[in-house]
Order: sequence, then structure tokens, then C-alpha cells
Amino acid sequence: MNTNKNDKFNATTQVEDGTCTVYLRGELDLSVAPDFRQVMEPLVEDGELDLVINLKDLKYIDSTGIGILLSILKARHGMSAQFLVREVPAQIQKLFDMTGIAKFFASQENPQ
Repeated sequence: MNTNKNDKFNATTQVEDGTCTVYLRGELDLSVAPDFRQVMEPLVEDGELDLVINLKDLKYIDSTGIGILLSILKARHGMSAQFLVREVPAQIQKLFDMTGIAKFFASQENPQ
């Protein structure tokens, strides 16, 4: 398990049985976007691993964070590689619905 931490955001990765799960905690915004991209880049490019982002402990996401998630979705789709977003908190799901991106994650598991 690897962790990238700062005061307001951290991403923890766990690889098990061919699936890499990235647990996001805190606030994903412009100020932490470079850190998040650095964590995600090698994972996104590894088409052998299924990639899951768990948002259960994410408190806030801005347009920059949403843009990163969409770029991951696009890259993984282009590679025909698995990408799931799970456990989306209600306030973030509402934002996904309002911005129209929920449809891109509609087939994903999102237990509340």
C-alpha cells in the first residue's frame, strides 16, 4: 500500500488480485492536482491492472479534479482497460449529476 499525503488531500493505493484501488481522502482541487496526477499517471498507463478510484472519504472536488477523472476515463477507454469509480459520496454524486458527467460513471458501482 502506497500513500501520498499532504495536509488536505491524500491518495492511497492498494494492489490486489490484478486490481489497483486508489482511495482518495480530503479535498481534490487545483492546489493538489499535480500530486494526484503524479500518483495516477503510472497507474493509468498500466493496462494490465483494473483501476478503481474509491471516493468514499473525498469531501470536495473542483473542476480540475473532475477534469482529471475524465482524462483518466478517456485514457483507460482508449486502452480498453477497466476503470471504475466507487463509493461516491452524496454531495459529490450531486455535483457529478449537475455537471452531466454522472452518465460516464453510470454503469459503475456506487453504493451509498
